[in-house]
Amino acid sequence: MLLSVIFVATINFAQSTPYVILVSFDAFRWDYVNREITPSLREVMTKGVHALSLRPVFPSKTFPNHYSIITGMYSENHGIIANGFLDTLTNVWYSMSDTVTTRESKWYTGEPFWTAAEKHGIKTASYFWPGSEQTDSLRHPTYFKKYEHNKPYFERVDSVISWLQLPQNVRPHFITIYFHDTDSFGHEFGPDSDELNRSVMRLDSVAQYLLTCLKKINMIDSVNVIFTSDHGMTPTPNDQVINIEKYIENYNCKIYDNGPVVRVEPEANEIDTVFQILKRNANNFRVYKKENLPSYYHYSNNTLISSIILIADLGWSLEDNEGFKRSGYLSKGNHGYEKDHTDMHGIFIAQGPAFKEHYKTGTLWNVDIYPLLSKIFGIKQNSLIDGKLERIEFILREN
Repeated sequence: MLLSVIFVATINFAQSTPYVILVSFDAFRWDYVNREITPSLREVMTKGVHALSLRPVFPSKTFPNHYSIITGMYSENHGIIANGFLDTLTNVWYSMSDTVTTRESKWYTGEPFWTAAEKHGIKTASYFWPGSEQTDSLRHPTYFKKYEHNKPYFERVDSVISWLQLPQNVRPHFITIYFHDTDSFGHEFGPDSDELNRSVMRLDSVAQYLLTCLKKINMIDSVNVIFTSDHGMTPTPNDQVINIEKYIENYNCKIYDNGPVVRVEPEANEIDTVFQILKRNANNFRVYKKENLPSYYHYSNNTLISSIILIADLGWSLEDNEGFKRSGYLSKGNHGYEKDHTDMHGIFIAQGPAFKEHYKTGTLWNVDIYPLLSKIFGIKQNSLIDGKLERIEFILREN
């Protein structure tokens, strides 16, 4: 008798729990939807909610921003400060291309939304998302896929649809899914290329396929779908490359990363000297000591961040000696620049029972997606996050 009551209660809870699919189109810049090549996304924009743009966190890179979306925290607080970085205390690298380190939970602070949901009895799933493959069983979704870069896009959607057809008591209600296409083609060919436009059209067809599949299983009216992106993309001409190592090659400095943002770690007794040298030569880039970085970057409060930070002007690239030699072969588009450059902004487009209809708003912040999700699912908001519900709650239907 007791088991029957528990089973019925579980089914009733599952039936009353909202559904959200969070879709990430990597590097899908905010204005791509204005190129008249995205009829499916434009239809969602008309029916539901769409923001002028979605502001990333700094640096506007893939792993930091995906983890900011899912934790509601700035990169200095959730720990993923770049796509790749060195822990100088252990001399171990974190790299997005290393499937071993990216699965180690020690790198990730903050609570991913799928963890918060699971604590409240809500099943979750992820078809690719940075941080979703953590080895700690308490920090990954119930269902998740290990990253396969070349996995066909429609097959990814098919798996999401199959999850939604599981029995009520084991069915996920929060699902993330990721597509890299516009990032790859934006880097290789630039954001204003024909190749990029074809990539945009491919992802629009993915959006159409997802919505069509939801209709086929009679869930289009019960599932909230959020289309978002981690950042944008800007052209990076090959004649806008600066070799920053030439200024400091007489000093023992570690140089981390390249392109829009470079972190420099000199010997402790040479920090001031190296900083002053770089400051004197700062043309088309800015130089900061970590402790003096303006607070709006939210990029100082972490021991993984180096003592000196260089930030390139939009479209400029910073390289060391070896990178400068290869500068003729650099990508034609890049991201990672200041979060407030509109070229770095992504999309936020949503429809479903939780969202207002025919509603257009200004720029939203990606750290606010976490409290938005908490509101939709009726979960008490994590008090340690940087996101704020009051900046985004107005896009939801009023009860």
